[in-house]
Amino acid sequence: MRQALREIEVETRGRGLVEITGRAADFVGAQGMANGLLTLFCRHTSASLLIQENADPDVRADLETFFSRIAPEGAGLYIHDVEGPDDMPAHIRAALTQTQLAVPVAGGRMLLGTWQGVYLYEHRRAPSRRRVALHLMGA
Repeated sequence: MRQALREIEVETRGRGLVEITGRAADFVGAQGMANGLLTLFCRHTSASLLIQENADPDVRADLETFFSRIAPEGAGLYIHDVEGPDDMPAHIRAALTQTQLAVPVAGGRMLLGTWQGVYLYEHRRAPSRRRVALHLMGA
């Protein structure tokens, strides 16, 4: 059994999904492990990780519309507003999604479905630099 660990930085343009599938796949391929488990961990409380469809951009637009409805911005909606009106909605969005993902690896590749991609989901409006830890265990 071997392990490999790397942290990547993901630059966002503000709220929305940033695909990181290629970077995760490159990390897995560089390790030379045939089989194992890749864990991805988002080191933030106002961003998260998703495995989502990567073919039709309408899926990403609809996700954003949905989250805007269930975690809206607005004066007086939340007690926590010290970091701006988008901060507490970002925390709610992150609580409803995931900060870590586990993806099986076989044949040296992530076992994602045909239309699946790995995404960092930025929940704040401003561009940001986010850190995601990649940990691969396998042989």
